[in-house]
Amino acid sequence: MKKFFTTALVMMLPLLMMAQGWPSRYDGVMLQGFYWNSFNDSRWPKLESQADELAEFFKLVWVPQSAQCSGSTSMGYDDLYWFTHYNSSFGSESQLRSMINTFKSKGIGTIADVVINHRATINDWVTFPTEVYNGVTYKLLSTDICKDDDGGATQNWASQNGKSLSNNFDTGEDWGGMRDLDHRSTNVQENVKAYLKMLLDDLGYTGYRYDMTKGYASMYTGMYNAYAEPEFSVGEYWDGNLGAVKSWIDGTKVNGAVQSAAFDFPFRYTIRDAVNNNNWTNLGGTNKGLCMETNYRRYSVTFIENHDTEYRSANEQQDPIRNNIEAGNAYILAMPGTPCIFLKHWISYKESIKQMIYARQLAGITNTSQTSNMASNNSPSYYVQRTIGTRGTLLAAMGSTAYTIPATFVVVASGTNYRLALSKTTETAWASKPSGEYDGAFNVTLSAVSQTDGAQLVYTVDGSEPTASNGTKVANGASISISQTTTLKVGLLIGGAVSGVITRKYIIDNSVFEPYEITVFLKDPTVAPNNWSQVNFFSWDDTSSPNGGWPGEAITDTKIVNGVKFYYDTYTIKSKDYFVNFVFNQGGSSASSHQTEDVTYVNKTSFFEVTTQTNKYQVQDVTDQYLPYLDERVRGDVNGDGEVSISDVNALIDMILSGNIDMVADVDDDGEVGISDVNAVIDLILNL
Repeated sequence: MKKFFTTALVMMLPLLMMAQGWPSRYDGVMLQGFYWNSFNDSRWPKLESQADELAEFFKLVWVPQSAQCSGSTSMGYDDLYWFTHYNSSFGSESQLRSMINTFKSKGIGTIADVVINHRATINDWVTFPTEVYNGVTYKLLSTDICKDDDGGATQNWASQNGKSLSNNFDTGEDWGGMRDLDHRSTNVQENVKAYLKMLLDDLGYTGYRYDMTKGYASMYTGMYNAYAEPEFSVGEYWDGNLGAVKSWIDGTKVNGAVQSAAFDFPFRYTIRDAVNNNNWTNLGGTNKGLCMETNYRRYSVTFIENHDTEYRSANEQQDPIRNNIEAGNAYILAMPGTPCIFLKHWISYKESIKQMIYARQLAGITNTSQTSNMASNNSPSYYVQRTIGTRGTLLAAMGSTAYTIPATFVVVASGTNYRLALSKTTETAWASKPSGEYDGAFNVTLSAVSQTDGAQLVYTVDGSEPTASNGTKVANGASISISQTTTLKVGLLIGGAVSGVITRKYIIDNSVFEPYEITVFLKDPTVAPNNWSQVNFFSWDDTSSPNGGWPGEAITDTKIVNGVKFYYDTYTIKSKDYFVNFVFNQGGSSASSHQTEDVTYVNKTSFFEVTTQTNKYQVQDVTDQYLPYLDERVRGDVNGDGEVSISDVNALIDMILSGNIDMVADVDDDGEVGISDVNAVIDLILNL
């Protein structure tokens, strides 16, 4: 009986862990894989292409809401569809599934951005879309909208239009612009539960980031998670008051178990004030954050910036970290909780953030690690925190360098106003350059983090495991040159034994980018069924509009490709990350009513076709159909003048009569040149 009980308990442990909002002793780091209007950097294919690099540093990637929204381009907070229409501003459904599956194969879980506080409507103020998923019809009703939505404006509209709302008031804060959902409604609950299950079981997400959890009672987050059982859940309870965020976490409990972590806004504001004011003693303030609380650090997702706090533009400055961005990231990566790195920071400070994550990994810091203050000083201002991991201790010395790092630690990463030092008990090798792609050769310094004085290092550059007899032996602090793509492995060599091996993969790109030209083709829309009067290309990149202001340039150049007429223009690709975007339109006074959807991120010769029109004309990429014929003689263009006309009929007849049979003129592809080819050319002319 005792054995059975023990076995049953072991089997239940994973479920108990899953029902606790966020795993305990979790050692992963999360990446927020987007920023505001990151429609290029957060495209599903682009994120997927970085899977190998991301997997070395992140166990979770939080991505934007992935279904189609009410806007033509959207960051996902005007959510419209839940179960269907997974072609979003970031890519198609197939691209989304591919990214999630690739991430999963590399050990990365994908976190869905879940927006259930409010929802967009179609046609009028209170009508939601009807969706059929797995044979079940899902639809929210006007009676699923909170009675006091939009401060009563929705109720006024409903009364004037013969509609009814819920009899229940909102259980959280009101938010104007979209309909606030009544989570007391059984129908809302059933829709949300099915939606959340679909995200996990069908699309393959690992967990959720709940948007605007101040908008509805925390008990509903608990209810939904207890039903769906995500491995990870974090709520955006946007409040700098530590007590308020703790209360929200406690409010998610089901049967006494917390069901969700929360973003550590109190910790974020503490760091913001310290770094922006260059007053590092602020880090020791009374409102430190969840990650400093023994009973809550497990549920702390730390961050210093997100899409709502970042500087967007001069007109949307938000509430950013204005300096010391690297230092802010160093501090959260040296602390308990689960750090969430902002994509903009990852892009701009990738090399230094990688080193910080390595330091965290080598020390073995988890979300429940113990942390304590070691030193603090007002003038010069510094603050020193020590966090104990499973393998070693990580010291974060913030602010002035007046503080002397103890001799029992080795500084492994440093920059303006921060130093990270590993305890020598960590017993590991260290390299001054992280894995990554580099332009040209560089030197890397190898260090020994060890209690053994005079510890040697041994390394290999072919990916093989370094041993006492395999590899090059060097002293602590040695510098080696990396001039080609290399897998470097370095270990401590002490008493003939090798330990603490680290691996760094360096990709050396010695190529020099050469700008190149592309051609963008649009299948003739001046013929039926579209019948445009002319063709304009409006284009833009990050800084300019190559075809001028709206509605762009009237395009007159045409080319016949495989018997089909295309309008075209050429563009210069200026760098490896350069793209051109397009709106094709009719020009003139009807440009706005005869324009296509946005065609984005074009950096190679492409062919497009205008198809159906709803609000805007849809565009299909037909490059695969026509590109193979671009550099070949046009089918039926016997005399090679670039078009098919009566002169080609005459040229073909001359070829037949003279016996000069050119098989390129085998227009009907029957293996010979004859009168049937003349008829084929005539047919092509008649169909132009």
